[in-house]
Amino acid sequence: MDLMILRLAASFALAFAAGKLIAKLRLPSILGWLIAGMILGPHALALMSDELMSALWYQSFIHILECAVGLMIGTELVWRKIRKSGKAIVITTLTQSLCTFAVVSLGFGIGFYFMEIPVYLAFVFGGIALATAPAPALSIVREFKTRGPVTDTLIPMAALDDIVGCVVFFSTIAVIAGKLSAGKLPVYVIILVVALPLMIGGAVGAVAGWVLKKDRRPGTSLILLVVMILAASGAGFIGNSLLPSPVLNFMLLGMAFSAVFSNMISEERLDMLMGKFNPILGVSLIFVILNLGAPLDYHLILGAGAFTAVYIAARACGKYFGAFAGAAATRSPRAVRNYLGLTLLPHSGVSLVFTGIAVSVLSGPVPECAAIVQGTIAAAAVINEVIAVFMAKKGFEWAGELNRA
Repeated sequence: MDLMILRLAASFALAFAAGKLIAKLRLPSILGWLIAGMILGPHALALMSDELMSALWYQSFIHILECAVGLMIGTELVWRKIRKSGKAIVITTLTQSLCTFAVVSLGFGIGFYFMEIPVYLAFVFGGIALATAPAPALSIVREFKTRGPVTDTLIPMAALDDIVGCVVFFSTIAVIAGKLSAGKLPVYVIILVVALPLMIGGAVGAVAGWVLKKDRRPGTSLILLVVMILAASGAGFIGNSLLPSPVLNFMLLGMAFSAVFSNMISEERLDMLMGKFNPILGVSLIFVILNLGAPLDYHLILGAGAFTAVYIAARACGKYFGAFAGAAATRSPRAVRNYLGLTLLPHSGVSLVFTGIAVSVLSGPVPECAAIVQGTIAAAAVINEVIAVFMAKKGFEWAGELNRA
């Protein structure tokens, strides 16, 4: 175990250096962390080996950091800040999510019909495509100090987007699993996967709010915040044990946790807390993105085929035009209409979890369909993530929001 910890520490140091190098090219540091993950992961140098990434202590460590990264979103979900634009955010979230599901499902459905591949597989791709990885876009927000209508819309939307994505995907996969009679996914699992992290995070967040609203020295308050994050993560581990497979979204748990306590303490104390927490948040982000990149096999870029191209293009169209339509319908600022969709393109993380679940459902009755899903999403994860991080940064740049905070 000591050797694995040293390997993880070395991987972190190399990813940090790669981020600094990429930043000198005026590109987001996250791109360096992501590429470092691919190079250091099991499919290349294997400094982050399969043995390391499958270790229970490593997965628990990453889940705790994912919970910490969730604070980037939850602390922005302060009611007094979002009540003016809350309706617009909800509508835009629904339009971009459901438009993505429709466009991807339709694109694959037409192709599968003529290729005599089961059309229901198109809906699996549509469900997976909804997933948005908030960490890449939020790391750009943090690094380039963005501020403006696009940033203000994206941050609360990231929380809602995960909820909608989970509901649509698990509902879709439950129907397909029932159709295939491959161990039908119980309805309670669909409900728990969405509701459990929100309930756990909210409950621990209420305790944290009561503890943190009292005036204490900044150092003491920071220690208490870290303790409460560990408590929320611990409750999440217990929640995972209640499910047939460990699929709880710890970033969503962290969002709920921080959203509750952020609404219970004063704005001044919240700013002080997050100012002290920023170094921990920065380290957490690097580890989370490194973990995101490590499973990606760069060899898949060479083997990417038509399915991968269709998936990337259809998903990008759904996200962009869905966000455009929602923003236009709610009379949001022009910058939101034109550029919000670009910040929603990052995809890995949740999508790989969804893919694993879909493959486990399909591999028994229709292994050939499972292979199509696994190969397509794996290749798309590599290609899309590199393009998406660059486009997300350009979205903030074209919106005129860089270095405005």
